[in-house]
Amino acid sequence: MSVTKKLGLFDSTLLVSGSMIGSGIFLVTSDMTRQLGSGPLVLLAWVLTGVITLMAALSFGELAAMMPNAGGQYNFVTRIYGKRMGFVYGWAVFSVIQTGVIAAVAMAFAKHLGIFTWNHEEVVFSFVCCGTIFKLLAGQLLAIASIFLLTMINSLGIQQGKWVQRIFTLAKLIALSALIVGGLYVLFGGNFNGVKNYFWENMSSGASHYVSPDDLNPLKPNGVSVGGAQLGEFAPHWQSLAGIGLLLAFASAMVGSLFSSDAWQGITFMSGEVEKPSKTIPKALLYGTFVVTVVYCLANVAYMAVLPLKGLNLSDAMATVGPNGLSSNFTLGIAHADQDRVGVAASSVLMGSAQNAEAGMMGLVFMATLIIVSTFGCNNGLILAGSRLYKAMADQGLFFKSAAKLNQKNVPANALWMQAFWASALCLSGTYGDLLSYCTFASLLFYIITVAGVLILRKREPDAERPYRVWGYPYLPIIYLIVAGFVAVGIVVSQFSIAITGIGIVALGWPIYSIFSKRNHLT
Repeated sequence: MSVTKKLGLFDSTLLVSGSMIGSGIFLVTSDMTRQLGSGPLVLLAWVLTGVITLMAALSFGELAAMMPNAGGQYNFVTRIYGKRMGFVYGWAVFSVIQTGVIAAVAMAFAKHLGIFTWNHEEVVFSFVCCGTIFKLLAGQLLAIASIFLLTMINSLGIQQGKWVQRIFTLAKLIALSALIVGGLYVLFGGNFNGVKNYFWENMSSGASHYVSPDDLNPLKPNGVSVGGAQLGEFAPHWQSLAGIGLLLAFASAMVGSLFSSDAWQGITFMSGEVEKPSKTIPKALLYGTFVVTVVYCLANVAYMAVLPLKGLNLSDAMATVGPNGLSSNFTLGIAHADQDRVGVAASSVLMGSAQNAEAGMMGLVFMATLIIVSTFGCNNGLILAGSRLYKAMADQGLFFKSAAKLNQKNVPANALWMQAFWASALCLSGTYGDLLSYCTFASLLFYIITVAGVLILRKREPDAERPYRVWGYPYLPIIYLIVAGFVAVGIVVSQFSIAITGIGIVALGWPIYSIFSKRNHLT
């Protein structure tokens, strides 16, 4: 039984963009601001992330056109570096890169769904074993339920998964566009619910690094009441950045933006179900990553327009907030948005929270709904694509044989459910966030070695058929390798424990390969 080719350019592009947009764009700008302390540098980090993502996508396009088979990047790495390295990549994807992202996105979905339904921190079930208390939280239950629901939908056929991706990707792009339009309207002088334009003020800030969270002072004993809520003075401690310190901070800050821009390569896993993959996939990679790059950059411009970068002091907050408004969005600013929810803060301000506290709740509801839609659609793309890589590995004897089997709907249902159960286990472990941090670096390394493969294959296989050739060769791949290599080195220096642990998890695949190769007599 062979797979059915049902993904055209439109659906392939939506799969690329929909898999990229999850919860990161609404959260990570806060941490990036704490690390860089400069509006221009934060925006530059997002622009640079978009540029190197586009460069990588264009390079992947050449490889996808050369090898239009299911498995995508796994096939690329295998052909360039051999079966063992290909397996190591596939192991990393299954063990944590793909499943860890699925778990993290599902938990973000559950956390925001809990605003309307079930408190995600509520204990549903607990028991004691060997002196240790084990708890099942409502958020974990909701996250697992969402993973199982999407897995079941995708088990019914590629057509069902395709329509879920269409609906949810278009919905979140439209909602994000509304946030962007509001921010740009304020930026260009529009009077929107009395929102002040902070953009130019934020752009004049110099590079600095937030030193101590203790400097975010709680309410003062003699705080001033505004609209029934007391205001504490915001007095953060920032330290100027320059030279090597600035470069390291920049590389470290880009971890967040890179995570938010990941998963675009998933369409290559599904080459076997894409119509005319040699032509469609390179275009989908370009269009999908370009759309997300533009949306992400404009979303951050909108944040900068409606929120102060580092928060306001007491007197400025009093002058800004009306008698019935909420002050936290202004006193905390982008750098210290509540639980890093920059998107919620910006949405609340645009809804008029500075003048009316109820409007702030409307902003919370709007953004929570947007994140629910965004994460659900994101996970659909991740779940849909990941299973195809495991099937490709199983076809070559490098994964469990049952993962290669197609069901009556011509989809690898067994691979889908293996992925679902392991992602659910990561949800229950409570370590999915740590695993995700560790392997974000490892994922970057695999992007680097794959793009380097474009140069290697051009030299080793000069006469191979290449329906698409990367623009600006060899300069574009080389520029990507230099920039991405700089970011990788910066992460090693600034976050050594995360980098080395990520490498260690991936390296476990090296000895595990021997088990599968001996069992199947592979060389």
